[in-house]
Amino acid sequence: MNKVILGVTAFFLFSFAAGAQQAAAPGENSITDAARKLETQMAKNVPAGADEMPADKYDFRPTPGQNTFGHLVGHMISANYYLCSAISGSSMPKFNRPQDSDKKDALTAELKTSFDYCTTSLANVKDSDLAQAAKVGPPGSTRGSMLVTFSEDYGDHYAQESAYLRAAGLLPPTAQPKPGR
Repeated sequence: MNKVILGVTAFFLFSFAAGAQQAAAPGENSITDAARKLETQMAKNVPAGADEMPADKYDFRPTPGQNTFGHLVGHMISANYYLCSAISGSSMPKFNRPQDSDKKDALTAELKTSFDYCTTSLANVKDSDLAQAAKVGPPGSTRGSMLVTFSEDYGDHYAQESAYLRAAGLLPPTAQPKPGR
């Protein structure tokens, strides 16, 4: 009986160890796969936050010294084109550069288009591409250094959008109650 228990225990421990080794092995493109996952999340949450803000509050400023919410949305549009171009190794596309006077409908449509551009332009980027010089960005930038900026900017942009929404009395998309809870 003890041999059976010992054998079954050894089998499960060996199976667990082998499974842990397989799960721990990173993929060939683990960095760029993570960037694509982040972009997918932001492509859902950032436009949802922009949609949530009422049109008459696109000129809202949490404090007098801050930019308007509409300006923030315009900045996010430009940043998407800039950073995704740099990471993908392509030139900056032509796009409708946002103006502070743009209305919500125009800004939210261009924001969604900029995320579509990012989804498409990042689709085939590989980790092995990241050491290459970026065509867009500060002198000496690599596609990888621009990916780091991309990750930081997405966090910063969504945090700012969330703060504006909360200051306007609204909940950001990721703070919304989940259906059925």
